[in-house]
Amino acid sequence: MIALPRRQFLLQAGAAAACPLLASARSIAGQRSERQSEDYAALGEDVRREFQWAWRNYRKLAWGKDEINPASGTARSFFADGHDMGLSLVEGLDTLWLMGLDAEFEEGVEWVKTRLDVDIDADVQVFETNIRMVGGLVSAHLACGDPVLLAKARDLADRLLKAFDASPFGLPHRFVNLKTGAVSDPETNLAEIGSYSSEFGTLGRLVGDPRYYDAAKRAMRHAIGKRSPIGLMAANIHAVTGAFISRNASIDIYADSFYEYLWDAWDLFGDAEMKRWSLECTAAQLAHQARRSAACLWFPMVDYETGAVTSSQQSELAAYFAGLLGQTGHLADGRDYLRTFELLQTAYGIVPEMIDVRTGGASTKATGLRPEVVDSCLALWQIDRDGRYRRTAAIHYRAMKATSRTTYGYTALADMQARPARQGDNCPGYWWAEQMKYYYLLFADCPRIDLRRLALSTEGKVMRGFVSNPVRSTGHRSARGRQV
Repeated sequence: MIALPRRQFLLQAGAAAACPLLASARSIAGQRSERQSEDYAALGEDVRREFQWAWRNYRKLAWGKDEINPASGTARSFFADGHDMGLSLVEGLDTLWLMGLDAEFEEGVEWVKTRLDVDIDADVQVFETNIRMVGGLVSAHLACGDPVLLAKARDLADRLLKAFDASPFGLPHRFVNLKTGAVSDPETNLAEIGSYSSEFGTLGRLVGDPRYYDAAKRAMRHAIGKRSPIGLMAANIHAVTGAFISRNASIDIYADSFYEYLWDAWDLFGDAEMKRWSLECTAAQLAHQARRSAACLWFPMVDYETGAVTSSQQSELAAYFAGLLGQTGHLADGRDYLRTFELLQTAYGIVPEMIDVRTGGASTKATGLRPEVVDSCLALWQIDRDGRYRRTAAIHYRAMKATSRTTYGYTALADMQARPARQGDNCPGYWWAEQMKYYYLLFADCPRIDLRRLALSTEGKVMRGFVSNPVRSTGHRSARGRQV
């Protein structure tokens, strides 16, 4: 347990008196006992049916568009208005493959091969384009071995590299024009300069070109070199000056996947230097950001030089950190941090988008149909196979199905605190790549994935762990596959 100064402890204890999480703590044991006889195979098949149903509606109403609006049956662009790149389609390919939805997978691959054109005169967000599009194309290639998918991933990555080249420190600008290579917005952050090693490294290994991984690591090295004496980094940084432009150290917004990719570089590529940086960062975060109150572990933003708390808000995005804590050797802390989100899930039904760590209260009503809680459940499940993670994920899945299922698919919520919850009208692209994959891998027997070797990107793309020639019992024709 993190030791707190007496005054700070008393302040947190006072706030905890009104914490809505205390009541939920009493009911978790009962919820778990109710699910002791869960039929996870049946639950996994339900996930598969729901994904296939939603995919067919996307195919009918929004094929090739970036995102479907599943309440109205319309669609929207994600990267740039009028320049759709089939985002949801690319995001969902490896999920289709591991679920054995071969006809849908092959149709999606055919669309990519014949219709996807990234030579567009539009500014796209470099970070999002990498984790979603480059990652999706690389993972689909790993699943089926089609060289056209790999060629398209390389073409897109080459265009994104222009954003790195424009900085004297190799820090990518936030936006690049895919046709002209012009860059814009140098005021960036750790997540957007440090979330490339998984996709770029895997791509580089496949094509035999180290430039991609080297570019990714150079940007991370610069930020790591600017750590304060207590080992923390500010979340915001300028691509041209190379200097921090805020004082807030964060594990979630503006920074989250930077820390994931330090560890993933070790896991995927055996980069011992990245592993050392990962362990050092995690130790500093536990020492200077961790706070405990009302039986909860939190990681609020702090000043990167002093460790003083600068914000009482914690984002749902931070739930990923429970899994990362387990991966970096802090399993007890990871389990404790997951418990914080289990309590939130019990208290609200759906984990709020933003939480006030002083009270455990929800700070927002809208939600983004987020996957991070289940991401950590899968990461921790890979470590010790504790049934708790499956139970938590089952509650998460049923809550999503009860509140977000709408006419043509699954939608984000406009008000998760309303009773019943009030739905919005958008299915984010990551829904196809992340939580439905996480649910399926936790619940189902998935012979196309080796969980012992599985490595996922921050966007849930399979970077390692596909199994060749899996035996299927569902009657679906096996897609081409190879061990990766």
